[in-house]
Amino acid sequence: MPNSPRRALSDISDPSGKAARDMMRKRFHGCLLSGAVGDALGAPIEFMTREAILRRFGPAGLTDYAPAYGGLGRITDDTQMTLFTAEGLLRGWVRGCQKGITTYPSVTAHAYLRWLRTQGMAPRHELEFGGEQPGWLFGQEALLSRRAPGNTCLSALQAMTTLGAPARNDSKGCGGVMRVAPAGLFGSRLGQRTAPMQVFRLGTDLSSLTHGHPTGILPGGVLAVLILMLVEGANLPDALASAKACLQTCAHHEETLAAIELAESLAANATDQADVIGQLGEGWIAEEALAISIYCALVAKDFREGVIHAVNHDGDSDSTGSIAGNLLGAMHGVDAIPSSWMTPLELRAIIEEIADDLFDFPEWDLDGDLADGFWKKYPGH
Repeated sequence: MPNSPRRALSDISDPSGKAARDMMRKRFHGCLLSGAVGDALGAPIEFMTREAILRRFGPAGLTDYAPAYGGLGRITDDTQMTLFTAEGLLRGWVRGCQKGITTYPSVTAHAYLRWLRTQGMAPRHELEFGGEQPGWLFGQEALLSRRAPGNTCLSALQAMTTLGAPARNDSKGCGGVMRVAPAGLFGSRLGQRTAPMQVFRLGTDLSSLTHGHPTGILPGGVLAVLILMLVEGANLPDALASAKACLQTCAHHEETLAAIELAESLAANATDQADVIGQLGEGWIAEEALAISIYCALVAKDFREGVIHAVNHDGDSDSTGSIAGNLLGAMHGVDAIPSSWMTPLELRAIIEEIADDLFDFPEWDLDGDLADGFWKKYPGH
């Protein structure tokens, strides 16, 4: 599908806004489900070289789900942490509405500690509370599975001394960026398209909970703004312009900016996509994972082509597949995902429910008869 501008929610041809709302909801679903699809597609080849991938799957590389973690369509820690990011933001919103005070990084840090528990680990410091009300997401038994979690995320969460405080390390691994797409969706529903710097800061604040190097943090802000602009109907080049404008206001942005601009240049001029991705890196570090994903989204004719390019390379295939999936899904919507990839996708119903909640939360009546139900699902601890 072409990266063409889409109409805003106030489209005069649809006075009620229903068609535009339906389209945006599809982009929300597309963003999260496509991220999970890309994650699952890359999962079986995450630690393989491109040469090994081609040797195993043929000259086209991997083009469909392959067995990983005991089945087809199985997600990894990238999708797990993305879901806990969304849950943290929603719990932060409920807390702010019902208690009058909230901080999204600290409430999301608490969500990440619940994810840490699903990995069979716990923080070394007494930070957890509200155990009697762990919320809806933590109760999903399918999440109690270890899927090659990143060492930096694990160690930073174990070492966390204050909820919401930045990590004390110098890591620029991609674990900070691969999980923050919900920040862009959340900002969209708060009406922040005209204030993208707020979304950028939320993305960087969330990334900094586990990663301490500027280049491990700033790509999170870039991805959050890209998702914000894409679900609002911008084309990818315009979304990149907005994200880069935010990025360039930040100290130590040069490395991240250079990676993005190399991806843009190669997308405009190069033809051999396998060689191009090699020029962008392997995706283990944040700016490389972001650049590979941007490149694949820019050159792809459709969703399927984009995520296939994003996983068939040396390096962190599931993370680049996940981020590229987030971008392509936000651009094209859920209908662009092949049904053969949707049917076996692990956690599909959970992801769909989270996507709906991210779309609907501003309209929740937190003072009415349903308030207790919202608090039970997303307790604002």
